[in-house]
Amino acid sequence: MGFSYNKLWKLLIDKNMKKTDLQCAIATTPKTIAKMGRDENVSLETLGKICEYFQCDIGDIIEYNYIKSEKKL
Repeated sequence: MGFSYNKLWKLLIDKNMKKTDLQCAIATTPKTIAKMGRDENVSLETLGKICEYFQCDIGDIIEYNYIKSEKKL
């Protein structure tokens, strides 16, 4: 369960960009890009910078995947 950045990676392919190009464009660290590559959490500030750069909505770059559990609330 968690967030997936697959939509972002597809967008980069469509724009003929590499992850390092994105890193420079939004002025972030390689560590942040690596975290996204492992589908780990990053700050909303970072996601906001990406959305601003691509002029898109957050749903265009990430999606939430969940696993149904047998445990009920």
